[in-house]
Parts: sequence; C-alpha cells; structure tokens
Amino acid sequence: MSKSSVYLLFSKVLIIIIIFFTAACNWVPTAEKDLQIFRYNESAGISTLDPAFAKDLPHIWACNQLYNGLVTLDEDLDILPAIAKHWTIDSAAHIYTFTLRDDVFFHESEVFENKSRIVTAHDFVYSFNRLLSPGISSPGTWIFNQVAQSDGKYAFNALNDSTLQIRLSSPFPAFLGVLAMTYASVVPEEAIAFYGSNFRNNPVGTGPFRFQYWKEGVKLVFRKNTQYFEWENGSQLPFLDAVSISFLIDRQTAFLEFVKENLDFMSGIDARYKDELLSRDGRLRSKYNDYIQLISQPYLNTEYLGIFIGEGQVAGLQQPLMNQSVRQAINYAIDRQKMLRFLRNGIGMPGHSGMIPYGMPGHDSLGQIGYAFNPIKARELLSKSGFEKPQITITTTADYVDIIKFVQSQLNDVGFDARIEVSPAATMREMRAQGKLQIFRASWVADYPDAENYLSLFTSANFTPAGPNYTHFTNAGFDELYDKALIETNPDKRSLLYAKMDSLMMNEAPVVVLYYDEVLRFVNKRVKGLGSNPVNMLDLKRVRLSDSH
Repeated sequence: MSKSSVYLLFSKVLIIIIIFFTAACNWVPTAEKDLQIFRYNESAGISTLDPAFAKDLPHIWACNQLYNGLVTLDEDLDILPAIAKHWTIDSAAHIYTFTLRDDVFFHESEVFENKSRIVTAHDFVYSFNRLLSPGISSPGTWIFNQVAQSDGKYAFNALNDSTLQIRLSSPFPAFLGVLAMTYASVVPEEAIAFYGSNFRNNPVGTGPFRFQYWKEGVKLVFRKNTQYFEWENGSQLPFLDAVSISFLIDRQTAFLEFVKENLDFMSGIDARYKDELLSRDGRLRSKYNDYIQLISQPYLNTEYLGIFIGEGQVAGLQQPLMNQSVRQAINYAIDRQKMLRFLRNGIGMPGHSGMIPYGMPGHDSLGQIGYAFNPIKARELLSKSGFEKPQITITTTADYVDIIKFVQSQLNDVGFDARIEVSPAATMREMRAQGKLQIFRASWVADYPDAENYLSLFTSANFTPAGPNYTHFTNAGFDELYDKALIETNPDKRSLLYAKMDSLMMNEAPVVVLYYDEVLRFVNKRVKGLGSNPVNMLDLKRVRLSDSH
C-alpha cells in the first residue's frame, strides 16, 4: 500500500473516531431529553434531608420537596389544608383536632419492602415526639413550646387512624402557622428505626418528589412521586419529572451557569454581579429580558438597628441613648430611600413603619407609626435632649459595613459623633446577648406568618440572654397588650392589638427600622408556574418547563 493510501486510510479512521467521540460526549438518552428536570444551585450546601434539622432555607427548600405536614401556606400566607383535610379549635383555643386525608402515602421504600404505606395520625404523634426527643437534639423543638405536658409526655394524641388531637397549655393563635413549618413534617417510624442516623441521606416522606441520588457536595436528585395526593385541574401533581440540585460554592460561577441557561432559577443577588443584572432602580437589565424573568416579592425580614436601653451595662457612654429624644433623632436622621437606591439597587422597602414588615398582616401600610427622613426634626430633637454631639458606636459585621457607613454619615450630618465597630458574627452575637453593644445591626426573619413573631422581641419576659429582647425595652402597657393578643382568636382584633403594640414601641424608639427586605427570584423564562411568597418558600409541585422562552 502506498504512503498516500495509508495516509488516506488513517485520515478516514481519525475522522470516524472524532465523530464517534463528539457524538458520545453530546449524547443524551432520548428518554432523558424528554424529561422535565428543574435545575438550581445551592451554594451553601446541604448536610441533611431530615426535616427535624431543616433550620435554614437550603435545607427547608430541599425538604419541602420531600415532605408534608398537617397544613401549608399559600402565596398570601393563608393557612391551607395539606395532610389534614380540616380541623377544629375548641372555644378556649386550647384543643386542636385534625381530620386527616385517607389517600396520603409514604414514598415507596425498602423499609416497606419496596412498597408504600398510608399515613395515619399515629405517624404524626411519633414524628412530633421524635422532634422533641433529647436524643436527636433538633433545633426545631421550640415549635411545640406551647403544647401541654403531663407526666413528661406531650399532649399529642391519635384518637384513631384519621384523627389527631393536640392540646396547648395556653392559647397561642399563631400555632397553625407554626405547624406549617418544615420541622412539623411527618416521617415514618419504620424508616427511622431502619436507617438510624443515616435517615439524613435516606429520606422517606410523602412529598411531591422522592429521593433518588445524592453525591454530597456535587449533586442531589429528586424524582417525581407518582403516588402524590394533590391534583390541580384534573392533573396529578407534580408536573416536573425531577429536580436536580448542584452545589457550586462560588456564587459567581453559579451566576455564569444561570446566564448560560444551565440552571433554571437563582434566588437573591450577590454584590459581585448585582450591577450586572440590575439597574440602579432595581430593574432587570434589558440584555437579559429575552430569557430571564425577575420576580420580586415582599420578604418577611425586617432589617434594623437595635439600641440597648437596659440599665448599667455600658454605663457612661450609654447615657445619651437612654434619652427618648436622642433615639427618635437617630430615626429621623436617615434617608432610607436614598440608602436603598444607591446601596441596594432599589431592593426592599424603606423602613418608614414599625417592626412588622410589609406583606405581614398588621403592617402599618400608611406609615403612621414610624419615621421618615427629616433632618430638621432630628436636629431639633437632639437639641431638646441636651446632649451636644453625643458619641455613639454602631457595631456591625463586615458584610453590612457599606450600609452602616451611610448611616454614620447621615447621623454625623445632624450632630452626632457616630463611630463604627466591625466584629465577627459570633463575637457580635455574644456581646449583643450580654448587653455590651450600644447600637447593633440586626435582622429578624419570620419563622411563622404572625406579627407576634416580631413583637415578642420587645416583651419584658424575653430579655436576653433568656430570650430575643436584645434592646431590653420594657413597657408594662406593651406587655399587657401582648398578653391580650395571645388569647385573642379573632385575627382582625388581634391585628389591631399588634398595631397598638408596634406604635407604642416605635414611639419609644428602641430600634431604627432600616428597610423591609424583598425576595428576588431570577427565573429562566421556560419555567412556568414558579411564583413567589413572603417567606421565600420554594414550591416546585406546580412548575412546568416549556420548550422555549
């Protein structure tokens, strides 16, 4: 064979090899191509799929696909039935009786010999008692603080397979909202007994998706639960075939994957690409309009400055802040709208009202009980206080320095000598609990959709370190209204009590509300039905994927 013939043959073989490997690298099974797979990244990582440890959004989002509780929340934070068909509350607001559905099954699992089993009231009694067991040390035990006890046992009772009764030690109107939390999900005793501590990576629930695969730190996959009990317009939920979660630690890398359409969804925004995605007024930049949708929603998170007004902890320097006029002057001195526009690209609502955030029943939507920017009023109040150029120190963590520098500048403009101290988060938490900080940056995100969650920060019984009252604000009238609200079962009347409490507290000004946060969701336009909600819950059971944007 001639050299030219050998060369020609070699070239043909090489071309065939290149074609083969190129095809192989891009090959996707036909069945996989047809599947609806929703993809998102979780930079913070996931360490467990046990709902008893779902203490933050990454874990709550994952567990929300796998589990259900008695009740759930809709996008307006209304409480809806889930595994409970309906419920009654006795006239004294102590006894809650739930009637369960009879068509809810645990996922097929080896613990059921690769079959499934119907959920009963006994499963909820087991799950709730497990959550409270000292042996697992769940961070969610507090959700049942109001449940009555007798001889060391909590008052969870299965009256029969389909009826569950819970008895509270005292009325707590927010209790149904607490039951919507992921901590209160039902799990099967058989799976806990079989897997033990390995239940964390062998989850068995009732949710719209079931566990499929998890390579920790790389990828987590859920598949459709074909026995799921919820339907919509004659179609069984969920619509997706699978959910795929990646764990790219670097948010910039994850952002690039989203822009390349390798991810379908991104929540929140990082400072490194904030200006790339958003204009100064918070709008999505036009170059992304063809394939990305921005969904914004009020978020139940109040960002604020707390002012310690307890006695004797920071003597001397603390004295100006014990004066109500000084605290009110701080509130009037800050241009919150300007702060949001220049430092947060318009994300959030200016904190011109009380602690109850925008989107929560009881929020002061008219701005009658808060403070808007009024530097003239701030100077008048400071003069009235008798303190000339009072020195104050605001403590913050490094990630909020830009906002606190803005606040510092505004305060100094009206006559304060404001200083900044930057501390590690752990150090700041410890000093705040001990009353060793003059002013501290903080935020409060609702655990459940009731304004009591915010106002409990100011009751005398909750002084730190025993509770979350970091300011040591105390007022007998406030405490009396709080106690009345706890036994008021009428939501409208309870909201009026909350508004009075918020107004009373804000007048004394132990806090400076900076802004109410927003949920920002960047969604590929091929995703339909995702929506949003004020607690930033990720609900994928109604999501569909279209073939195009």
